Amino acid sequence: MRSLIHILFKLLGIILIMLLTVSCKNATPQMNENKQLSPSQVFGNPNLKAISFGGYRDANHDIEPTVEQLKEDMKILAAMGVHLLRTYKVHKPHASNVLEAIHQIKQEDPKFEMYVVLGAWINCKDAFTVNPNHNEEDEEANKWEINRTVELANQYPDIVKAIAVGNEAMVKWAESYYVQPGVILKWVNYLQDLKKNGKLTSDLWITSSDNFASWGGGDSEYHVPDLDKLIHAVDFLMVHTYPMHDTHYNPDFWLTPKNEENLSEIEKIDAAMLRAKAYAQKQYYSVIAYMKSLGVDKPVHIGETGWASSSDGFYGPEGSKACDEYKEGVYYKHMREWTQKDSISCFYFEAFDEPWKDAANPAGSENHFGLFTVDGQAKYALWDLVDQGVFNGLTRDGNPIRKTQNGDESKIIEASLAPPLKSKKKQIK
Repeated sequence: MRSLIHILFKLLGIILIMLLTVSCKNATPQMNENKQLSPSQVFGNPNLKAISFGGYRDANHDIEPTVEQLKEDMKILAAMGVHLLRTYKVHKPHASNVLEAIHQIKQEDPKFEMYVVLGAWINCKDAFTVNPNHNEEDEEANKWEINRTVELANQYPDIVKAIAVGNEAMVKWAESYYVQPGVILKWVNYLQDLKKNGKLTSDLWITSSDNFASWGGGDSEYHVPDLDKLIHAVDFLMVHTYPMHDTHYNPDFWLTPKNEENLSEIEKIDAAMLRAKAYAQKQYYSVIAYMKSLGVDKPVHIGETGWASSSDGFYGPEGSKACDEYKEGVYYKHMREWTQKDSISCFYFEAFDEPWKDAANPAGSENHFGLFTVDGQAKYALWDLVDQGVFNGLTRDGNPIRKTQNGDESKIIEASLAPPLKSKKKQIK
């Protein structure tokens, strides 16, 4: 009798454990469905990869991707672990459509996670004319842009985690439109005041996304009082670094040194890509050094960095020999490994090729920064994810996600050229 009672108690215990297990399993999705992450939980989170996103498919920039097309893109990005993206401007429908696409997916699948840094484009007066006035802003256009970001941030508070005032709007090589730091400061303060007055959620970060030099990490010409005030005013800094461009403009780090001349071609390339990573790190840490020299200690994330997979110009076979799919893939992995290890959000540039970037020259590097081609082929950087099946069942404009070059790695390697030799002092065109 006692043994029977003992057996019954054991059975009851097993049933109780099973019921508790089922209950816990059912509770977990519910927690995921309702969670709301703050900016401090989103930025620097190694589980939320970041990317720069434009969904334009056509060389004509007036042809907007539809919400359905953008939903395809969001699902592809989420499959590769991207849950944080940035947009650039709101005066075209693209950004609002991106937010709506994310909203609709979340309605369909409450566990879906995607957050956005909403960019507000900022111009100087007479921007993109023969005589841009860099000492004044296009106040009417800029005000509209800022107010539209406020509307969208308030409409989608669960998605928009930050507003970036301007994209490379202070760096002086943006000759067609750059403004002085005081303009960015003005609008950052405006947004911070809206937060204080309850017209924007207080849990929204404000920044600007700009070149490392513009944040004080380069020439002293950028070290002006308004920049220092801006660094105090923002919630975090978004820094751009592009070693690829400097393979032409400042190539000393890129050229193959004498002690590497006897390496194989692929070894020369791999060594050069390690130097490119170190070059990006140096620019990133130069901004932190300047920020700390002001007595400021705020998060610093990477608003843009990337490597084009093709070029017919400065970075191509007749130039610095920098652009091909192999180098793009190596750079991508280097940057992801470093930034995830150090809890830095890296908005890698960019998700998909966008042919409007240099519509007059289809072979130009600006059209080829994507990790995917326009028709949804995954470039070499993402081949491992294709092998893992993370894109199974996903399409872009009806095209299944497949590898470029039909997955033939030998073609990728053959197309990759080692940097010019420093000892021969080859002039890079």
